[in-house]
Amino acid sequence: MLHVSVPEVVITAVAVALALWLVFIIGDRRGTRALRQRIAALTSRLGADPPAREPKSVEEGLAYLERATDSAVEAVHEASSETIRIRRALDALPQAVLIRDEHGETVFSNQNALALMSGRHGDALAAQAVEELLESTPIGATEERTLELYGPPRRTLVVRTESIDSGSRVLGVMAVIDDVSERRRLEGIRRDFVANVSHELKTPMGALGLLAETLLAETEPQVAQRLAQRIHTEAFRISRVIDDLLDLSRIENEESPPREPVLVNLVMAEAAERVRAPAEQLHIQVVLDEPDPPVAVLGDRRQLTSAIYNLLENAVKFSNMGSQVVCSGRAENDEVLITVTDRGAGIPTRDLERIFERFYRVDQGRSRSTGGTGLGLAIVRHVAANHRGSVHVESREGEGSTFTFRLPLQPRSDA
Repeated sequence: MLHVSVPEVVITAVAVALALWLVFIIGDRRGTRALRQRIAALTSRLGADPPAREPKSVEEGLAYLERATDSAVEAVHEASSETIRIRRALDALPQAVLIRDEHGETVFSNQNALALMSGRHGDALAAQAVEELLESTPIGATEERTLELYGPPRRTLVVRTESIDSGSRVLGVMAVIDDVSERRRLEGIRRDFVANVSHELKTPMGALGLLAETLLAETEPQVAQRLAQRIHTEAFRISRVIDDLLDLSRIENEESPPREPVLVNLVMAEAAERVRAPAEQLHIQVVLDEPDPPVAVLGDRRQLTSAIYNLLENAVKFSNMGSQVVCSGRAENDEVLITVTDRGAGIPTRDLERIFERFYRVDQGRSRSTGGTGLGLAIVRHVAANHRGSVHVESREGEGSTFTFRLPLQPRSDA
């Protein structure tokens, strides 16, 4: 491929035109041979192979020069197109890419790099670290550094710099900045999940073993009955954890659940009926305020019922005895809003961002005493995501909580 720039082609063409003008104006025949030689020299400067023989006339030299110029222009066009393709490809990368020449001047930055290096606050710290790493990268070496930016939001960047050379001399240095925040967050969630599920199963299993051992040596019927009741309670607790884990796994795998019209009124009524028995034991009244007129959404009825049931069960467990839990639904614009409100203990502000995580509990002691598995709100969040909806909580410690479950309404079919 010919490596020639547009300015070189223009300068060459101007030089040839000027030489021709001088020849025809002055009319010096001795200048004609010099012009032919000059044309041949200019042609070679365009990167073309020299002619097999020296042109016999100016016209022959010009014809060869035209062919060489056309080839040079085509090469420039191809190089320009290739550069554009490379730039577009680098802009599409999720990583930030920055390239500097041997003099330390930035010759290329993709879109992510431009946003990072011109940013403020946390990005400014990252930009400074990238600058330091670029300046300190030895010739022919590769450097890597992990940056922890505590935000908010908290971010983790991996910066990797590498020297670029042609084999004979250094051409510059390249930096690739990879934002691994989401990857680190998922790794943390996975570690927490393994630790939490192990703890959730180990505790009741240990209690079962101890209770069974005590029961074997017990001779009094009344004590034996109490021990058997405790064994039943711990076994039920294990069963609840396993059932919720299976439900959560199923819902996560069904990212696109079957889409069929589901009446929101029926989902609310079914969820309220399932939670009515434990609510009556605590003398808590469950009040339904269904949408009027009835509204429908597209989705999986089983998943939606599970989500509303978990919100109601959570509200009942953390409400004061003799209080009231209200589940209301209404259509608003193109959405249906289902709210579950209680007047219980409420949620501290520091915990609001984490309550939808698996096994996360605001009050460990009270959660275990109420039989919660710590998976209900995680199920609610995934059901909302599967149905292109969302879930939001508003709470004040000591005053209760309101969970709002949003879903897109079923599109109306034109008659």
